[in-house]
Amino acid sequence: MNGSEAPQAESRIFVPAYSLARREITRFLRQRGRIIGAVGTPLIFWLLFGGGIGSSFKVEQLGESYLEYSYPGAIASILLFTAIFSMISIIDDRSEGFMQGVLVAPVSRVAIVVGKVAGASVLAVGQAAVFLLLAPVAGLRLGPLEIAATFGAMVLVSVAVCGLGFWMAWRMESTQGFHAVMNVVLMPMLALSGAFFPMSGASMAIVWLMRLNPMTYGVSLIRSALLGKSVDEATGLSAVTGLAVTVGFMLIMVGVSIRAASRETRHALA
Repeated sequence: MNGSEAPQAESRIFVPAYSLARREITRFLRQRGRIIGAVGTPLIFWLLFGGGIGSSFKVEQLGESYLEYSYPGAIASILLFTAIFSMISIIDDRSEGFMQGVLVAPVSRVAIVVGKVAGASVLAVGQAAVFLLLAPVAGLRLGPLEIAATFGAMVLVSVAVCGLGFWMAWRMESTQGFHAVMNVVLMPMLALSGAFFPMSGASMAIVWLMRLNPMTYGVSLIRSALLGKSVDEATGLSAVTGLAVTVGFMLIMVGVSIRAASRETRHALA
């Protein structure tokens, strides 16, 4: 690549990606209902479950309260809900004609994926970071190392679930279809991730589903980072295993999203 080609490549990828990411963030800030939906729902469920069934659902073998146990799962919920709400904008952009304009422009398909995923990930991590202020309520005392490790884990998980959301939304033609897929696929992924109950005590079939679920490793990675432990006692997974699977999941989802966006599919250009 010579000197003249380098600026062209940069203008085709980084500038459009930055513009799309900025547009995603600006749209989010103008729609306060999305903030309530993405943060309020996990917060309410975390407090209700922790206060309502916390006294009857003991995690004694882990030496912690249910409120503390489910805290990493609440963070994962925020990341997942933000990805869901953010990627609905792909369907809206298509129906409003904005996406068609982007597709016919001399813009790299990689830039489209990077911009949308980066914008949604910034929003997800930002909201989850605010939720970290409630760590003392869960009985956690976070030091600088735990905070840094948790931020790193949240970035990886958010990019992975945003990539998954992009791939699903790109293939959908209506928000109703996207919500149907969300209820059938994404919600069970969260429920079977160890966010709300540990593997111990679950049936063998559920344990296998949890081990096959990539979100299990993301939640485990967040929990290990928060507690500063090398092994997540709730799942028995090491932080290294959680990191490896989460990174692999992230690369796969971003890769399939780029491949889907690179295709001149009929529903994307309709």
